[in-house]
Parts: sequence; C-alpha cells; structure tokens
Amino acid sequence: MQIFKFGGASVKDAQGVKNLAHVLKTVGYSNTLIVVSAMGKTTNAMETVIANYFEAKHKLQSSLQEVKKFHNNILLDLFDNETHPVFGTIDKLFQEIVLFFEHNKSPNYNFVYDQVIGFGELISTTIISHYLNEIGITNTWLDVRTFIKTDDYYRNSKVNWNQTQELISTHVDASKLNITQGFLGSNSNNFTTTLGREGSDYTAAIFAYCLNANSVTIWKDVPGVLNADPRYFENAELLHEMSYREAIELSYYGASVIHPKTLQPLQRKEIPLYVKSFLNPKNNGTKVGKDLDLNPKTPCYILKQNQVLISLSSLDFSYIVEDNISHIFSLLHDYKMKVSMIQNSAISFSVCIENNYDNLERLLLHLKAKYKVWSQEAVKLYTIRHYNPQAIQDLEAEKEILLKQITPEIVQIITK
Repeated sequence: MQIFKFGGASVKDAQGVKNLAHVLKTVGYSNTLIVVSAMGKTTNAMETVIANYFEAKHKLQSSLQEVKKFHNNILLDLFDNETHPVFGTIDKLFQEIVLFFEHNKSPNYNFVYDQVIGFGELISTTIISHYLNEIGITNTWLDVRTFIKTDDYYRNSKVNWNQTQELISTHVDASKLNITQGFLGSNSNNFTTTLGREGSDYTAAIFAYCLNANSVTIWKDVPGVLNADPRYFENAELLHEMSYREAIELSYYGASVIHPKTLQPLQRKEIPLYVKSFLNPKNNGTKVGKDLDLNPKTPCYILKQNQVLISLSSLDFSYIVEDNISHIFSLLHDYKMKVSMIQNSAISFSVCIENNYDNLERLLLHLKAKYKVWSQEAVKLYTIRHYNPQAIQDLEAEKEILLKQITPEIVQIITK
C-alpha cells in the first residue's frame, strides 16, 4: 500500500489534473490511496466567500459564482461533453453550499468555516476521480469525513485515533485505487471539521498509519525538501535524506514543505516519507526515514511572517517566576495563540506568536491588567538550523533586530 498526496498547486488547472494522471502512469498506482487538496487557490477563494457571508452578504453570491466559474472552466477543459455526469455532481455540491448558507443559524465563525471550506476538496476530488475513470484509471471516490473522526475543535481538530483506525482498516479496500480529500474530518455529530491549514499532508499520514502503508509520497512543485524557501532565500539546496527527528525539528520551526503533525504517526510505524516533484516524477526527491543523516549537512533557513512580538514585565519590577509564566501560557491557550518563540529574563518575558484567530486585542487587554506590555505586529521570525557564523552574518545584514536567541543547533532572529 502506498499513499500519494497532491496539493493544490499540482491540480491548479486542467493541465495539472492531466499531469496527476501522468504521474500515476509513470510511477504506478496499484494498491494506492490518493489524498488531494482543493484546486489552486480555491481555499483562499472560499475564505472570501465565508467572509462575505458574515460581513458583506451582497457579495456572497458573486464570490461563490467565481469559485464555480473557476471549476467549470476546468471541467470544460477535461470533458468533451457537458452532459457528462460530473457536471451535475459538481452543481449539486455548489447547491449544498447555498443551502447551508440559507439554513445556517450558528453565528460561530469557526463552525461555519469548517462546514464550507471543505467543499474545495470535495469538488477537486470529484473532478479528478471522474477524469481518471474517463481515461481508464479506475478508482473509488471516498468521503474522508466518514473515515477520519475528530473532536469539536473547529479549524484545528484532534483525531480520534481509535475510531478512525477502526473505520479506515474496516472499510477501505487497499487493493483498489482510492481517491479522497485532505484536510477534512467529522465529529460525533457528523459536522465537518478541519485538521488545520495545510492539513492534507496529515491526512495522508493518518491513512498511512491506519493502513500500515509502505510509504507516503507528497507531490510538490519543488524537487523535494529544500534547505530554504526559494521565494525568500537565494541558492536553496535539495536535501536528499533526513531523519524523522530532523524533519520534525524543521517543521516545528515552520518549514512549510512538511506539515508539523504529519511526521509523528509515520515515525511511530517507521513509514518512510518521500517528497518529490510532480514535474519530474522519476527523480528521487527527498526521503525522510529512520536513522538517516541530514544529507547534505548544511544550514537550513526558515522564515515565518506576520508574527506578533509581545514583551511583558511586572508592574512592580518583581521577578517573572513560575506562576507568572503559567498564567501567561494559560492566556495564550485561551486566546488560541500559537507560540513560535519565547525568551525570559529575571523581570521580563517575551513571546513571538501567530494571531490566527484574531484575538490579539483581547489578549493584550487581559495581559495589561497584570503586566507592562509592549507589542509589535507584522514582525518576521527567522530560524537557522545547523547555523554557522557566515549564515548568521548574511541573515542579519541590513535588518533591524528586535530579539535574538542562540542554542547549539538553532539561532532565531526576530526583525521588523
């Protein structure tokens, strides 16, 4: 059994869908399960639809129509006859979105988000499944929400592993080519939940774990895992091999090629992960596995943008001690802030966070009741793993440094 995951960039248009079929024909697709993301920038477009539902209902229909037009153009490029059943199936999915908006009573943004956002994946996999069947690559379409069960934490749900294991091992026929959606699950009431942004990689790992797969391959528009994002750093190098631990460290600090939650289930069963290029499917790419040394051993650069730096000190210049830190982290948890970096001294505490849930103002108000608070939004967090002096010097050049932290393996620098 092998698990393939194709992201939105790989199926951003009709040519991408055709290339997916080419990859399958090139590398083989027996005993394979394919996990697919929403097409292109559909998730962003659906977020606009959701925003319009709450804030600009007069724009709701037109924004949804844009999403439908985008997918309809792909359908017209893939299928010769508009009477093909896929057109009606996709139309019904869009009708489901409209019906949800008409009947929804919940004011909870996170709930509404999860009920709507996943239609991108449902639509993409429906189109691809029909296309593959049309060209003779017989496959079975699976609704991932009937297999991956989660709690009720909308937009970042936790997997119920026992229930998910039972459903996948019992009801997925591993001898067939199956296609399903990334990113999605459902709770005990069968409402749609999501596993966090970029959670399709995690979906692939969940299926791999539950099916005891031989491998997981993530197909990207890059040659494999690079030591830096080429959009922000020059001369990025391909990393040929690395251990699970190395990959987990890189993902923890924000490397975007592999989702942070993807690696743990694979490591537990020692299932190798490959990251390969869908443009050159015969190339080796990057292998992540047990007891592999980083090859080549080179500095790895990670950039996290749109961070918030908060510095706290006590009102009476008393020490920042355990109960203070416990209180601060309790608030960070309550306001759903993702911590990227911390640094403390005797009388101060600094934390770099991601304001994903737009709770920053409320958090700061709460903190100001007990601490002196300074904050800076839109800062950048640079991380270098396996740094050397030259790497630090090059990174710091012509930047205003707000905070810096060095350990034997990691240097982190926050800049404006």
